[in-house]
Amino acid sequence: SLEMARESVVQRLLASESGVNSRDVRLGRFGENDEARIIEASGILSEAAIYIDDSPQLRVIDIRSKARRLHFERNIDLIIVDYLQLIQGDGRNETRVQEISKITRSLKTLARELDVPVLAVSQLSRAVEWRASHVPQLADLRESGTIEQDADIVVFIYRDDMYHSEEEWYKLHDIEKERYPRGIADIIVAKHRNGPLGRVKLRFLNRVVKFDNLEEAESISTP
Repeated sequence: SLEMARESVVQRLLASESGVNSRDVRLGRFGENDEARIIEASGILSEAAIYIDDSPQLRVIDIRSKARRLHFERNIDLIIVDYLQLIQGDGRNETRVQEISKITRSLKTLARELDVPVLAVSQLSRAVEWRASHVPQLADLRESGTIEQDADIVVFIYRDDMYHSEEEWYKLHDIEKERYPRGIADIIVAKHRNGPLGRVKLRFLNRVVKFDNLEEAESISTP
């Protein structure tokens, strides 16, 4: 994680696993029942094969070196990079677009070398904020078109309630047919090299920073 400190990541994992409000976990402010749930969640997470590196200013060569060592020592099954645009360039006189292109190609090579999926979180361009429809598109991937080219799968998260208040929503939709999608997230598969495109709806539980299935889950379907 190049964005969050290890302690912050662990606090979110504890909130997600225990069901205790993430703010209370962060502040250490919870009752006896919550404390028991935190202790239980801590035990579960301590047994999990999760390794967090929050070293600042990492270059992609550093990430590859650390990943190779962990794969050799622990046989890791997944690498997550949070997030792509915070990875440092190699110091050459290149534009940021050129640097990001090299970084994405290097991460793809790493995935093939270790035969492990690499999940790289990416920022979007400001264009998604300016246009009428805020639903993200492949063109919104920030700083480099090679993110789209190099990725086997591109998945976006979109929430209507981040852009529209309840009042605004009902001005645009039939209140009898469409309820305000509070806490509902669209998981959009915008690219899939070997599979279908589509979307599925999940519920975002803000208090514990977690996505969960809806009561009536929707399956991904090809548009």
